[in-house]
Amino acid sequence: MTPPEVPDIQQEDEEQQEVYPSTEQQKQIMQMGSITTAKGKHMIHCLTVIGQIEGHYILPPQNKTTKYEHVIPQLVAIEEDPEIEGLLILLNTVGGDIEAGLAIAELIAGMKKPTVSLVLGGGHSIGVPLAVSAKCSFIAPSATMTVHPVRMNGLVLGVPQAFSYFDKMQDRITRFITDNSHIDPKRFYDLMMTTGELVTDVGTVLDGEQAVAEGLIDQLGSLSDAMNCLYQMIEQGGGQ
Repeated sequence: MTPPEVPDIQQEDEEQQEVYPSTEQQKQIMQMGSITTAKGKHMIHCLTVIGQIEGHYILPPQNKTTKYEHVIPQLVAIEEDPEIEGLLILLNTVGGDIEAGLAIAELIAGMKKPTVSLVLGGGHSIGVPLAVSAKCSFIAPSATMTVHPVRMNGLVLGVPQAFSYFDKMQDRITRFITDNSHIDPKRFYDLMMTTGELVTDVGTVLDGEQAVAEGLIDQLGSLSDAMNCLYQMIEQGGGQ
């Protein structure tokens, strides 16, 4: 009588270990909207900026949000982790809180590790500084970016100081964008103040090709292009 076959427990364990993403990575995706990959040529961290960038006030639960109190510690951890070699930022955002968005953008711009951004769908409003904060920026051909002046919802005191504050805030955003991209400050201002393109608003919508032609984004490309660029930067010894 032939004895029953005994399952190869070791082989089953190895097959379970090969499942990708792992349980830990799945938790990371669900909780933080990010993942650290180690299956490719280099270990990279993928950070997503989606929906509306949440600031000091909690948005309604039905809104898709990126919480700055989650992203900021992640960026510090990525910069300090010797195993992570590069950062890929995927953006599909309508914008949001100005100061929270600028805070995240400043941290990304100040990182020593190679960073690459890819705009998918949209990178609107404060998403523009986030897109250009990486050392190399990409945009999908079908994606768009909206450039417009600073505006605020809610009660605004009708005094000269309020409008002076808006001007100073706009200068901060314009300076950051022009310092981290190839667009001319005057051209950026003209795009920002264009009338007749947006309904009941001021500004310009740029598709992928236009964003590259204006010097706002470095290159037109897809995920594979962004990954290849990030790998090259890592292999060249940094993001300079």
